[in-house]
Amino acid sequence: MTRSLRIATFNILHGRSLSDGEVHLRRFGRAVAGLDADVLAMQEVDRDQPRSTGADLTSIAADATGAPYHHFAATLHGEPGVWSAATGEAQPGVSEYGIAIVSRYPVLRWRRLALPALPIRWPLMLKDRPPVLVKDEPRAALAATIDVPGGPLTVVSTHLTFLPGWNAVQVRRLRWACRHLPRPLVVAGDLNLRGGLPALLTGWTPLAEDATFPLEDPRHQIDHILGSGPVHAVTPGRAVHTGTSDHRALVADVVCGDGA
Repeated sequence: MTRSLRIATFNILHGRSLSDGEVHLRRFGRAVAGLDADVLAMQEVDRDQPRSTGADLTSIAADATGAPYHHFAATLHGEPGVWSAATGEAQPGVSEYGIAIVSRYPVLRWRRLALPALPIRWPLMLKDRPPVLVKDEPRAALAATIDVPGGPLTVVSTHLTFLPGWNAVQVRRLRWACRHLPRPLVVAGDLNLRGGLPALLTGWTPLAEDATFPLEDPRHQIDHILGSGPVHAVTPGRAVHTGTSDHRALVADVVCGDGA
């Protein structure tokens, strides 16, 4: 029988805890280690940012989980308030923000997938206040083809926009961008789409279903783990309060390949 694999997704809020508003690297390391994930997709990840002590949070998570394979993909350069879109070129010493994957299993190939950016300001509806026009940040997806029990598995980490309507456009574009990636495929991330909507828009299968937001009294699932091809959950997925971030992490135990 094929060995099961634990996949988790976690919007880490650059390692900050709502309990004190601070970033403590040891606390962050304990938070991700407690997930015991073989493959961890992360969003809102800092590298060389003063607000997160200048640390490489991808490396911190990889060390904490015993994952020798990891990659960070910047979507923004610079510090909050003076962001600029990441070019994809190496810029040592530049503060960055983006998405990441860490893996205990060997990664055969990394790919970066571009997602459409909204070219105009978009009206955001606010409770008890007039709508405001906001500009979305650049969005991307990071794909890793990983040599796991059962054969190669493609895992994609992404963070879609919070702007209603446009996030639905992005998830359908993500489905199109993933059409040629090797199966089985798992897409994990903060999709900013509730409940069963991502599965409905993509045709992918939910591998974990539990409320992830807000942290203390979660009422909505906006973080998702979705599968395409021969990959199946072997236990009910669950959301985990790690003591860090404003999201709960989402965990799925799966099998993939011919033994799925």
